[in-house]
Amino acid sequence: MADQGGGRLVMGRVLRWDVLVASLLVAVFAAGSFSTPGFATIGNLSFALSDLGEIALIALAMTMLVVAAEVDLSVASVLGLSSALVGALWEGGMAIETIIPLVVLVGAVCGLVNGLLVTRLGLPSLAVTIGTLALYRGLAYVVLGDQAVAQFPPGYVALAVENVPGTPIPYPIALFVLLAVIVGVVLHATGFGRSLYAIGAQEEVAFFAGIRVKRIKLLLFVFSGTIAAFAGVIFTLRYGSARADNGLGIELAVIAAVLLGGVDFDGGKGTLGGVIAGVLLIGLLRNLLMLGDVSTEIQSIVTGLLLIVSVLTPRLVSLIRPALKGIP
Repeated sequence: MADQGGGRLVMGRVLRWDVLVASLLVAVFAAGSFSTPGFATIGNLSFALSDLGEIALIALAMTMLVVAAEVDLSVASVLGLSSALVGALWEGGMAIETIIPLVVLVGAVCGLVNGLLVTRLGLPSLAVTIGTLALYRGLAYVVLGDQAVAQFPPGYVALAVENVPGTPIPYPIALFVLLAVIVGVVLHATGFGRSLYAIGAQEEVAFFAGIRVKRIKLLLFVFSGTIAAFAGVIFTLRYGSARADNGLGIELAVIAAVLLGGVDFDGGKGTLGGVIAGVLLIGLLRNLLMLGDVSTEIQSIVTGLLLIVSVLTPRLVSLIRPALKGIP
């Protein structure tokens, strides 16, 4: 009986979705190292990390939202609006030190609008943020039009493109690591984090247990908008170009990473560690496809397939797991 119990425990751990994703990440890295010249070099891996910096940052806020059974599809448009504002204000002669906090504040307001529509009017976040996805992108074109603005201060550009001295880690990824530690502690080791899981699992029960459901969700949307705007600043400086269409479609990669990392779209389940593994997996796959000269259209198809797989596979695992309990 002890052996059977131990075997089931091991099997249960193996079938944990975040463990499976981490194992797949290792397998993809090994396969890429053997099959693609230059993939495993420090320079390329540093570039791959830099390329997913904005996705990784936004995924932190998205993880908390999805755990609470909400979603924000407007993040890419907030990023684009942020980029457009950076360009318009810089072209208008405003100092970059003033532009950045102002743009981040606008992102927080965008998140506040999303949150108020969801929490005060009771509208579904999926429908609300599809609407604001179009609204914020439209505002980005109103602000900057079709033009591009460049020539930003070299010191700030360096912070977006260079590595931490003595390491292969880009500055935005170092920031991501710092924020990931904070979000991880909040999500997995505080009462606030437990409240998010409770809201995602049973919102009505959480409300009657005294959890301020609406206030917490509003804070999550504000955080999402703030992070998306800051990611827009980084994106603009990293590419050296402010455009209204910057970040177009990035929300799909973010959601794919979160769901691939094991966060249940219905809320109440998932770990930040799994999401980080999902982000890195998508980053490695994108890099491998780029090294193989695969078109951006095919890369989008791969992202879409990963999104479908990340939704379907946990459901299949949940069906298989009970059957395995009967295995002697």
